[in-house]
Amino acid sequence: MKTAVYAGTFDPPTNGHLNVIERAAGVAEKLIITIANNTSKKAVFAPAERVDLLRGLVKHLPNVEVDLFEGLLVDYMHKQGATVIIRGVRSFSDFEYEFQMALSNKQMRPEIETLFMVTESRYSHLSSTLIKEIIMLGGDTHGMIPAGVEKLLRDKLRKS
Repeated sequence: MKTAVYAGTFDPPTNGHLNVIERAAGVAEKLIITIANNTSKKAVFAPAERVDLLRGLVKHLPNVEVDLFEGLLVDYMHKQGATVIIRGVRSFSDFEYEFQMALSNKQMRPEIETLFMVTESRYSHLSSTLIKEIIMLGGDTHGMIPAGVEKLLRDKLRKS
């Protein structure tokens, strides 16, 4: 597989995201993690902050780069010469949504394939929304997100 793209909001990046990134980096010659600027979600971290966070978390993976995009993912991929979308799937409900997206993307750009990577079971319960809620309620997220991300997230949520 040549160039693959793993897109998401990553607000914050979880250990589940990192697991998918490391596994995808093992099968793609080049992996682009691209952060969607999703205006329908209220993000804690600005897009540029998420880019910096992820760059720090993947610096040990030489074939991975981190970028930012707006608009349709398939248009971004076309500009990058990428042909594979990586999607992490935690549950059957995730799959239903991702399946619809994969079919829509395929209709818009037939050359693009979607590769579903089932999240390892130890991360299948994690979501960025859940992490934010645990931290806002004073809970412990050890093992769920990288320690440096947890500290930054706690600081941001305390200020808001």
